[in-house]
Amino acid sequence: MQTSWNWVLSVVPTAPYRNVQMYDVDGFNATSADVSALHNAGIKAVCYLSAGTYEDWRPDASQFPSSVLGKSNGWPGEKWLDIREIQSQNSALRSIMDARLDMCRTKGFDMVELDNVDGYTNKTGFSLTAADQVYFNATLANDAHARGLTVLHKNDNEQIPNLLPYFDGALNEQCNQYKECTTAQNGSYGLDQYVSAGKPVFQAEYKLSTSSFCSDDNANNFNGVRFALNLDDTIFEPCR
Repeated sequence: MQTSWNWVLSVVPTAPYRNVQMYDVDGFNATSADVSALHNAGIKAVCYLSAGTYEDWRPDASQFPSSVLGKSNGWPGEKWLDIREIQSQNSALRSIMDARLDMCRTKGFDMVELDNVDGYTNKTGFSLTAADQVYFNATLANDAHARGLTVLHKNDNEQIPNLLPYFDGALNEQCNQYKECTTAQNGSYGLDQYVSAGKPVFQAEYKLSTSSFCSDDNANNFNGVRFALNLDDTIFEPCR
């Protein structure tokens, strides 16, 4: 479960790469050649996708029905999606997301990171429930597996007990800063449940110094790293 990793979304990384086993990069911006270059360097490639929000700059933006577009999630050009639509027959949202997963597979990625999959805890403009979120997240995890891709559970820690069987590992932001990493801290859910299941946890902090969180991450067997908030590769301070 100990896996060294880097997370670079603001730019597409190029060689020479950092000496790690895995890179998480933007699935749209990275090309097949970029993925091949990572593989040639002995590095696994993770395909970052925002599954729970609409992004107006993506090439498939025009395919989203207006009915599924909700409130802004706070980032320019992004809106929360009505993930309930994926439960309908001939779902447009599922077709869009499956096409994105096909893109990841075609480019040669090994794994997928599905972002913004916690809309039910946010002001989306829709009456989303925890059950709606589980259905959406599990459906996309299954669809990723059907394409030979492994998939990471991003944030949404409260639903770890429900989603653990569907995902191959977890990626979390700032659980140390907010003191919500483990079951002991939360009561019924925690990233330690992934570790107990033999699945890796990738943990990112932005504001905390490594001296304040690495000992805990190492003790929990999390792959902790401090990054720059915009994930531009200017800060890379791994715990191990």
